[in-house]
Amino acid sequence: MGAPTIVYTDGACSGNPGPGGWAWAVPGGAWARGHAAHTTNQRMELQAVLSATEMLEGELDIVTDSTYVANCFRDGWWRGWEKRGWRNAAKQPVANRDLWEPLIEAHKAGRFGVPRWVKGHSGDVMNDLVDRLAVASSLQGDDASGDTPPSPDELGPADAPSVRSATGPASPRLAELDPAARRAERRKRDGRIPEGTLLVAGGMRDLPDDDAGHAALRRHLAELFAGYAQLHDDLRVLTGLRAGAEALAGEAALEAEVDWVAVLPWPDPQEHMRSADRDRFVALRRLAPAEVVLERKVPATRQDRAKGLNRRDAWLASVADLAVMVWDEVDAAGREMTVRFEKAIPDDVVIIPPTP
Repeated sequence: MGAPTIVYTDGACSGNPGPGGWAWAVPGGAWARGHAAHTTNQRMELQAVLSATEMLEGELDIVTDSTYVANCFRDGWWRGWEKRGWRNAAKQPVANRDLWEPLIEAHKAGRFGVPRWVKGHSGDVMNDLVDRLAVASSLQGDDASGDTPPSPDELGPADAPSVRSATGPASPRLAELDPAARRAERRKRDGRIPEGTLLVAGGMRDLPDDDAGHAALRRHLAELFAGYAQLHDDLRVLTGLRAGAEALAGEAALEAEVDWVAVLPWPDPQEHMRSADRDRFVALRRLAPAEVVLERKVPATRQDRAKGLNRRDAWLASVADLAVMVWDEVDAAGREMTVRFEKAIPDDVVIIPPTP
């Protein structure tokens, strides 16, 4: 059996949703590109991989700049989708199931393994090539293919132009921007948001009382954070450091030696914690490379504290690019936090059990 065929894939969308294009290309060989009149960037990323599996023979070694594609197979999201009848943890239908389902079947049949991720617009010649092929189809609204490398006439510009109104450049909504531009726009509006790709870690507060289990879970979180740091060189883990999954996430970030930020709902929230939890919180807070305090006023009552924590969770969900939730699919507090993130970033939440 020969080596797998290396194939680069990419998707593009002028507006999100808007006219889109997809493309794949084998280094020094065949390529194809196609279009959709009204679509999203994520659908085009998926369509590029699916089209490669349909148009090429044998085992493939897929290279993509889409974490949406790469993380699904690396972290096994699809197993949870199938287990829940193609619903996410928020019990909502999985987006783009019509593309995911045949793609996952191809993966299970051995057509390709875990896709390799490459950072987009980073000087990778083949990634730039499929990007320009996808852009060409999104702008021209046509399909094309070939058995030898494409000519310059088949390529679009290096970057797709913004969608414009008849009177000039449109003022983009956040939903119309790519993830990097969306993060930049949010930071203009809220100066508290840290720079980088933001991974929020949280979930259950009441973990099983098992030191060995806690150590295993901490190692598992550290491995996940280290893996994400390989995919995103600007990764920052955000955690509130409360007892349970949040405190373990802070310890795991230290173990993985990744950048992280303590996000506090108000100044000195440890005042109402249990003694052991308070000591752990204070120790971790001192070690945090950075800190964000969301509100200046300290709530006076238990009810006000609950509301403040709810606002903290809402803020975290609004800024997260990725999330790792520790949840046993039973615990009520873990469910509430997990569902919040599933609604905010439905395809970028990884759920792990409290006992790995």
